[in-house]
Amino acid sequence: MVNGIIKKLGEDLVNNILVRFPVKSLVRLKCISKRWYTLIQSTTFIHLHLNYQTTIQHEFILFKHSIKEPNEFISILSFLSGDDDDGFNPLFPDINVTSMSSNFNATFYPLLGPCHGLVVLTDLTTIIIFNPATRNFRLIPPSPFGCPQGFHRSVEGIGFGFDSISKYYKIVRICEVFWNPWDGYPGPKETKIDVYDFSMDCWREVEQVNLPLIYWVPCAEMLYNEVVHWFATIEMSMIILCFDMSTEIFRNINIPDVCNNLTHKQYYGLVILRGCLTLISYPNPISPTDPINDKVHVWVMEEYGESKSWILKNTIRVVPVESPLDVWKNSILLFQSKKGHLISYDINSNEEKEHILHGSPGSLSVIVYEEGLTSIPPDSSS
Repeated sequence: MVNGIIKKLGEDLVNNILVRFPVKSLVRLKCISKRWYTLIQSTTFIHLHLNYQTTIQHEFILFKHSIKEPNEFISILSFLSGDDDDGFNPLFPDINVTSMSSNFNATFYPLLGPCHGLVVLTDLTTIIIFNPATRNFRLIPPSPFGCPQGFHRSVEGIGFGFDSISKYYKIVRICEVFWNPWDGYPGPKETKIDVYDFSMDCWREVEQVNLPLIYWVPCAEMLYNEVVHWFATIEMSMIILCFDMSTEIFRNINIPDVCNNLTHKQYYGLVILRGCLTLISYPNPISPTDPINDKVHVWVMEEYGESKSWILKNTIRVVPVESPLDVWKNSILLFQSKKGHLISYDINSNEEKEHILHGSPGSLSVIVYEEGLTSIPPDSSS
């Protein structure tokens, strides 16, 4: 009967109908017959569905936070719908990410992505690639690259994205290796670049390059135009360091001149606002709060890659901010407050809301994504 429906209506019309279905329904429909399974699982349909979901802007929220237990901080993922103007509604039960919990602090590294509906979770030791819509995940094997005895290898930056040339996903890590004696000062640092290439299903080292020092802030590792972005410093100047996932070439983008200072009075974050790379400048969270002068500045790069195209779009006042998180509905900035609450600020209406979602201060991370059927590349050893 099902095959008869496809034959009678035609596969193109059936595709046009099915792309409107949410992932949860499509997963059930795959069980009807082999023909429907093949159709829904095909690369062509997956791309059609993802593009349709992006067009209609069905946005979902993946929310990470930590809570304090007697002997450790437990990291939790929440799956939320953002279609309701009144806030966020749960889609699935929360998940405790026990492999990324800590005895020492409330945070693990922020969520990375999204890329075609996929997200990466990491604490720099454990790396998991994850589809929030299908709940499928895969543990990435640890990098085999170490360092000689007496040396230390630290991960300074990490990113996740898609190589449109090879048609495979990649994870990139920027590492520093340095002599670290127990009774002296660390030696000179050497930069190493690790790439997990899903086309080869293994880690490899990229040819060594001289890079500026990564300046870690909570809201960076931004994927945009198949390029990962971090903050870095060159001779006391702040820049945005970029890594092209296809060419594996690094380059720099200057931030607005007025922002380019390292007085530690301002912190910076990167988000995508209305399709443009956007820099959020906000007061250093460890500085004393100044209700009169503390402001958040929103800088938009109107022509990607052109440093002269930065434009100051908004200057706003919000509750004391720990860090920016993401953008929701193309105009609502999401922040975490110093108290660990999720805050939204609508730049169209200037309306600020404090949501019931919260966690230990500094532990919040948010990914706004469109759900997709994207399959996670399998482990070749399985």
